[in-house]
Order: sequence, then structure tokens, then C-alpha cells
Amino acid sequence: SLVPAFSLHCIVGVMIFMTYSAAVTKSPSWALTEENLLFLEAWRTIDRAYIDKSFNGQSWFRYRENALRSEPMNTREETYSAIRKMVATLDDPFTRFLEPNKFKSLRSGTRNTLTGVGLSIGYPTGRDKSPSGVVVISAAPGGPANRAGISSGDLILAIDNMSTESMGIYDAAELLQGPEGSGVELIVRHDSETRHHSLIRERVSLNPVKSRICKAPGLGKDAPLIGYIKLTSFNQNASGAVREAIETLRGSNVNAFVLDLRDNSGGLFPEGVEIAKIWLDKGVIVYICDSRGVRDIYDTDGSNAAATSEPLVVLVNKGTASASEILAGALKDNKRAVLFGEPTYGKGKIQSVFELSDGSGLAVTVARYETPAHIDIDKVGIIPDRPLPVSFPKDEDNFCGCLQDPASACYLNRVELFSR
Repeated sequence: SLVPAFSLHCIVGVMIFMTYSAAVTKSPSWALTEENLLFLEAWRTIDRAYIDKSFNGQSWFRYRENALRSEPMNTREETYSAIRKMVATLDDPFTRFLEPNKFKSLRSGTRNTLTGVGLSIGYPTGRDKSPSGVVVISAAPGGPANRAGISSGDLILAIDNMSTESMGIYDAAELLQGPEGSGVELIVRHDSETRHHSLIRERVSLNPVKSRICKAPGLGKDAPLIGYIKLTSFNQNASGAVREAIETLRGSNVNAFVLDLRDNSGGLFPEGVEIAKIWLDKGVIVYICDSRGVRDIYDTDGSNAAATSEPLVVLVNKGTASASEILAGALKDNKRAVLFGEPTYGKGKIQSVFELSDGSGLAVTVARYETPAHIDIDKVGIIPDRPLPVSFPKDEDNFCGCLQDPASACYLNRVELFSR
């Protein structure tokens, strides 16, 4: 009441003028360009999906504001560079930005064919105590790398004379793929030996299932029949192919199954869950966890089951990874199967792939998982119940021989194989 009305009007007028002036002077610097919007789209994708809500101990909102102020985003390549720099602050090797061609290549790997040398690759695990680089998880049976003798656990040191010491797996995968008939040079460390390989890229079939019937020693037509199923990848056809193989083998009166997951580096998470449902009449398949603990549970009530009663053995090795480990862990912890082999690769984190509006994408670590027994297998792997003989073969033809010939070094009789 002591302030004159004239003074009050002046003060309000000055405040309005100052506010308007500030808006006029600042608005051009905050106008969002098309490149800024693409960066923000990538930022929001990570903000919503990434498993670690501390974002590696940084303020994710502050990073966004600082990047919009200081990072050049005048061209698409500058925007891609800003996104890659942002992703790098998470210090997560499995969360990666993918340019449109790399995103398209990644998606093609979940389909039926791929042109390359037939290798699934990953980062060396802590358990291996390997140097940095790219490790072979598995080599596709019959593919160029497999025929050259490259196998699980080999370390790729260079691709076309480019060192892989600090190379990401998506960059390495892009170098390994290429036009059919083209060549690629690899330097590979196998145990303590360094090998040079000249490979020709070809179209590698990703048909995920092979099966056959093995006759165990017995009396004539009453000899036990074992259905052998080799599952090589978890692409979009995997669960249907496994179900079809079971039905076909059942039609031939098999009375036990062997599911071979050796050198299966994984693939689509939902396919791993669906295949577990085929073998289980009930139970938890996997727990999905984030930084706060269990956030989701995948289980089954048996409504999708196809083979829950016959004895089941699962074969695993260090090339068994990701979705394969989810399946193996579910069957082991639910006491549905006996696991034979060696500890698996140990990839206990789950990535989802998100497409951005310009055709590029982000592979983002969205969760970690625990087996039904609440075991976190990341960098540890799943420990099998029993080892396999050192000379045990990986192909289906020789597998049958190991069940039939007691004089063979790889011999396992049926009782020894299926008993707990």
C-alpha cells in the first residue's frame, strides 16, 4: 500500500519488457534443428530403456543439455558422432549406436541367411583373462570359417590388416560380412598359435535345426531310439523348427532326446523362451532384473509344451551363449535335463534393438537375467552337470557312433548319458 501506483506500473512494464527481450535474444540459440531432434530421439531411447538408471554415475539430463549446447550437429555425420560420444559415456560394450547400414546388417542376422564367413563373435569374458579384441563364440557348421578350422574361443587379432584390439563387435561384424565371393584376411590366435586365414565370403544358411535318430545298442528292433536335435541359432524360425523336429522324431518312436546347444551363440530372446516352453510342463524360465532387482518373470504353465516326459540331455560348451544359456539354465534348474559339456560363455545381459527415425538404430542393454535358481551367469557361465569325453564329436553323424561303439574313445552308454 506504500508503493505509488505509477511506480508499480513502471516496474511491471520494465519486467515485461525484460522478459520479452530475453525471449527474443535467447530463442534462436535454443531452436531445435532436425539434427538436434535425432540426437534427442537417441537420448530418450536410452533414457527409457537402459538398465542402469544412474547412467554410469552421471546426470543424464545434464549431459543432454550440455551436448545440445556444445556438440556440433550441423550435419548427419556430426550428429552420429555426438550420439556415439554420448553412448560411450555409459562404458557398456553391448550398448552401441548403429548407422543405417549396420542396423540393417544386424537385423538380417536374425533371418534365414547371411553373407559372410559364418562367425558369431563377442568380447572376451573376464573368465578367459584374454587380451582385448574379438573372440569367436561359434563358427557356423559348414561355413568358410568352420572349414578353415576356426573354432570357439579363438581370438581374432586382425581383419584385413586392421587390428581388433580396440574394435567393437559391430564394426568387426561389418568387416566380416560382404559381397558373396569376395575375400577377407584374418589373423587368428588359436591357443598359443597365430594363424593366417584367407577366406571367401559366401551365403551361409541359418537353418537353425538339424535332427536325426540314433539307435543305441540293444536287441534288434527293440533297441532304444534317441532323437538328436542340433540347434545352431535362435532366429525367427527356431522354436517352430524345434517343435517340428520333435514331432518328426516322435513319429519314429524315439524314447529320449539330446538337444545340442554347443557353439550356439544365441539370437532372439523370445525364441529362447518359447523353446524352453516346449520342454517344460511348468516352472520359471528366466528372471529379468534391473538395478533394483527382479522386474519380470517368464514362466510356463505347460500349455505350449510338446515334450515334457522323455529323458532329455543338453550339450553345452564355451560357444553356448546368450539365449542358449537362458534355455540351458531353465532346463537345468527345473531338473528337466542333464547338462553335459563345459561351462558356457557367460553373457547374462539382454539387449533390445531400437530403430531411430532415419533408419539408424541403438542396441541397448535393457536388463540382466537370472536363471530359475537366481544364478547370475554373467562372465561365469552355466556349469554343466557332467563333462563330455575330450574327443566327443560336434556333428550328428559321429554323435550316433559314440552311443553305439563301446570301443570308441567318445563312448557314452545310454544309461550313463541320461541318468542323474
